[in-house]
Amino acid sequence: MADGKIDAERHRYPYCLVWTPIPCLTWLFPFIGHLGICMSSGVIRDFAGPYYVSEDNMAFGNPTKYWQLDPSKAEGGAVGWDNAVIQASDIYSKRVHNLFCDNCHSHVARALNIMNYNGKSNYNMVSLCFLLLIHGKYVNVSGCLKTWLPVLLMISILVAAIVFSHFGI
Repeated sequence: MADGKIDAERHRYPYCLVWTPIPCLTWLFPFIGHLGICMSSGVIRDFAGPYYVSEDNMAFGNPTKYWQLDPSKAEGGAVGWDNAVIQASDIYSKRVHNLFCDNCHSHVARALNIMNYNGKSNYNMVSLCFLLLIHGKYVNVSGCLKTWLPVLLMISILVAAIVFSHFGI
């Protein structure tokens, strides 16, 4: 899949950051989810837990959102991209996962920093959360619903409860 074409049916996202909701957490904060990074072949790598970087089996299900990057902006091009993803995965396969300060976003940030993507080496979990929120595209309508429907339902129930209690209904 060196052509860089996305094949959502086969879950192949070359040169992409991929995102999927985390049950309960994303329901409360729809901009927070699980992040992975893909090789040039489209194979997904994600820091899925302590001492474990999965390959093609994201911890919380298939991607619902992606952001395709330009491999020519990686130091070393496509080869540099793949080498950086492999190196970051090797580093994170020896680390303990921490939800707040050393997590899947940190793994992806490390890969981007190693490849000096777009001339930058200061990516972090907060910047990636923000960038994916702005640049990410949903894989399909179902992906969008998986992200936003739970929080919209909870807000609707909360508003209904407030209205009903206020008007004594």
